[in-house]
Amino acid sequence: MATPRFSVAVPETLQFTSFDSIEDSVSVVRGSFIAGKPRNMFWRKFQLNRLYSMVKDHEEKFYEALAKDLGKPRHEALMGDISPLLEECLYFIDNLDRLSKDETVAAHSLVNRADTCIIRKDPLGVVLIIGCWNYPLQLGLVPLAGAIAAGNAAVIKLSEISMHTAALITELFPKYMDTSCYRIVNGGPQEATALLGYHFDHIFYTGGGPVAKNVMAAAAKHLTPVTLELGGKSPAIVTEDANLKVVASRIVFGKFFNTGQSCVAVDYVLVPRSHMHALVEALKETIEDRFGQNPKATEDYGRIVSHRHFDRLAGLLELRSSGNIVMGGSLDRESRYIAPTVIADVSFEDPGMMEEEIFGPILPIVPYNALEDAISVVRRHPPPLALYIFANKKKDQSKRNDRGNSFWRCMHQRCTGSFC
Repeated sequence: MATPRFSVAVPETLQFTSFDSIEDSVSVVRGSFIAGKPRNMFWRKFQLNRLYSMVKDHEEKFYEALAKDLGKPRHEALMGDISPLLEECLYFIDNLDRLSKDETVAAHSLVNRADTCIIRKDPLGVVLIIGCWNYPLQLGLVPLAGAIAAGNAAVIKLSEISMHTAALITELFPKYMDTSCYRIVNGGPQEATALLGYHFDHIFYTGGGPVAKNVMAAAAKHLTPVTLELGGKSPAIVTEDANLKVVASRIVFGKFFNTGQSCVAVDYVLVPRSHMHALVEALKETIEDRFGQNPKATEDYGRIVSHRHFDRLAGLLELRSSGNIVMGGSLDRESRYIAPTVIADVSFEDPGMMEEEIFGPILPIVPYNALEDAISVVRRHPPPLALYIFANKKKDQSKRNDRGNSFWRCMHQRCTGSFC
């Protein structure tokens, strides 16, 4: 653990950025980029080193802030927020010379055959990064590391929902980073809308579909390219020959990590009707083994980020039209606690469980009679961000591969290589 050169307390309030300050931030970083300051290779490495030091020096305070915002256990904060940022900074510091080097390529056209053709990695300009609350450190600052490495200036809009983490970043940022090239903006929908009114050269947004549509609409006015990191209903398909003990272990880890508030978490499980009871029993045993008989009392289980999100999840449980709660279901609004909850025998047609992304510690188990039925359920939704297939037979794996798309597909096991 690094020894900080100065100490800070985790702030208890988050001050929103004024509209005048937003305008000033965009203008200042644009001017710095035009002047060429962020393009310098030594400068990029220095700023990446400073970003690394900001988090490493105050690692304990970030654990504290993440616990206040989401009740994150220490190991989840390390795996999901702190380690990804530190690793990203080190990767770019070690590989920046190679990654930014001009690449000579052969011309394919006769017209250019005699020419020397070069791919040059040129900075885009001023980048807007809109982070998300579920992994507030990773989703706000890992994209910044990439923007710095590429020689861009940046404005970072942190999530106001993860208030303590955003406030801590805001306090530390000017003490480590060059604020003529990189600026933090805090606020809610009004401040985000004001930011989107300015011209940026790229926008990186992590969050939900409705806001993403607003981001796309605003970007279109300036023909700004956009990277959208969205969620979706990511299913797990369990086949008849799957090892249910292994299935339960991997689903429980991925689903209840960060209390289900991950966009690649399993949203629902499709299992053969004849195997549903056995899978439920395996899930119950695994949850109890991991979190104990009273998950509320363990330090290894987090909390829902806000009362608004708590109420949404409680509403899903209350308004569902099918299924039986076979484990969990207990709620405590004051502490934003929802127990790891498994609902068995959920219908394909349940409007509560099977339409919107759950994004919480509620796991519907949907029985199917034939694998074709399960595949058709998945295809009713837009392509999910992730798809998990537990099957030993290659033909069962290839059926899903041939009939749908997902950003991330995993066979046999529950992947844990990324969180968003």
